[in-house]
Amino acid sequence: MRRTKRYPVEGANSLWQVYKTVSFWKVAKNFIIIQIARYTPFIGMKNWLYRTFLGMKVGDRTSFALMVMPDTMFPELINVGQNSVIGYNTTILAHEYLIKEYRLGEVHIGSEVMIGANSTILPGVVIGDGAIVSAGTLVHKDVPAGSFVGGNPMRIIYTAEQLARRWADDPIYGTGVSDLSGKRN
Repeated sequence: MRRTKRYPVEGANSLWQVYKTVSFWKVAKNFIIIQIARYTPFIGMKNWLYRTFLGMKVGDRTSFALMVMPDTMFPELINVGQNSVIGYNTTILAHEYLIKEYRLGEVHIGSEVMIGANSTILPGVVIGDGAIVSAGTLVHKDVPAGSFVGGNPMRIIYTAEQLARRWADDPIYGTGVSDLSGKRN
């Protein structure tokens, strides 16, 4: 179950009433910052823009590829750990506007996480440290640390233990890597 807070609305659908739930000027500012960041090839600049103007929590050495689309309305609900990669054209949502309600939920993406291109992350999910999300995945529930997930609907392809066994003899991903610097034990 995703961790979202529900806010009921009356009358027209919640998206029709969007500026009762979030300031127009906040959305306009966020949209401009996100569009600049989507097209800039400078990863450090993207992270600075996200931290400084959107209130996102972005860890050191995290990389957002071109065209990543963080939530325009509530980007401050997004938290990404260190040394993670968010793949091309991924969407990270912290809100859902529905007919009779809207929902908000924090998104927590751990450290050393790989998110494949064209993935969509829904509000209220936690992606554990070291997880891998296959390209094109709809992340609609929590992802266990160290696991490999993919698909729509998302499913666990390999648990952390299965992945460790598959990579045991791999010269890059095998055992023996001790920390974020990549130095071997």
